[in-house]
Amino acid sequence: MMSGHGTIEAAVKSTKIGAYDFIEKPLSIEKVTIAIGRALEASRLEQENLILKSGERYLLIGESDTMKRLKEEIKSAASSIGTVLIIGENGAGKHVSAWSIHNLSERTDKPFIAVNCAAIPDELIEGELFGYEKGAFTGATSRKKGRFEMANEGTIFLDGIADMPLKVQDKVLRILQEKVFERVGGAKGIKTDARVIASTNKDLENEAEGGRFRNELLSALDASSILVPPLRERAEDVPLLVEHFISEFSRESGKPLKKVSQEAMKLLKRYIWPGNVRELRNLIERLVMMASTQLIEPKDLPPYVTEGPREDAFSIHGIKEAMHVFEKEFIIRKLEENGWSASKTAAAIGMEKGQLQKKIKSYGIQVGE
Repeated sequence: MMSGHGTIEAAVKSTKIGAYDFIEKPLSIEKVTIAIGRALEASRLEQENLILKSGERYLLIGESDTMKRLKEEIKSAASSIGTVLIIGENGAGKHVSAWSIHNLSERTDKPFIAVNCAAIPDELIEGELFGYEKGAFTGATSRKKGRFEMANEGTIFLDGIADMPLKVQDKVLRILQEKVFERVGGAKGIKTDARVIASTNKDLENEAEGGRFRNELLSALDASSILVPPLRERAEDVPLLVEHFISEFSRESGKPLKKVSQEAMKLLKRYIWPGNVRELRNLIERLVMMASTQLIEPKDLPPYVTEGPREDAFSIHGIKEAMHVFEKEFIIRKLEENGWSASKTAAAIGMEKGQLQKKIKSYGIQVGE
């Protein structure tokens, strides 16, 4: 609301009936753009929470013993107020587990703020998490709230905490210990009651030994940890997940429900799923859209699923070596399918581009970009 006759009464009334902010004339473009930016951010967070609460993609699907144990651990974590560390491979369901803890807790009606630490550049993550004051750096034309401030009384999910710079780790540790932080460029301590849930796909003990992760922060996080099992360890859940994803994508696209033949389902259950549930979800979405008949047959599945493990894979010593061999071959095949584009391949297998590029480099795979 903008008015040339601004009064406290008018401001209060306008916000009560739905205005996000009240701006007095004369018009300042800077004030308007700042207010719009804040309103859009608030709206985005509100919509994100609504989607999380109602969205089927945030359900924990599975009835295997490992999934039953996971659900019990999530219920136990939800009944407490402490920090939780969620460990698991990419795409296994760490985000869904974090949301489930929040949704089952007493904070369910408060904000759930997710931060992908690996996706934010090191020079920006401090401002994103803690906010900044006007003039703190070039381009800081106004004060900005950080994610910890937005998550006050709710939950903040630090996804990929092992990728957080050491300097920022120190500040997160202080929040866990004292519930206080300062904005970038500020000196005033700000209290926050945000509950911290963190996740990682890395071995934090190895990261700490290598000097890449603070031992004190590891100790603070490791008090309560939850392991999300990879999909290959709960193959019996694949049919339930397939049925769930087919229903979801059919309803969204308006297409009739498809079914999966017994032969195709056997292949889906046998496949190792290096991208875990996220990879399965992406494949089912493509099959719902692209399969030519209502019955999904083995011919509709990609070759890397139907061909199964190579014969020489059984001569490998150790599960870690076997997984590395399979992962390298899988990445090469997916790159071939996507024209050797790292961006397209990352989207196809449900992986962050930066993480895929690290794997491409570690395996010595030559690509065009």
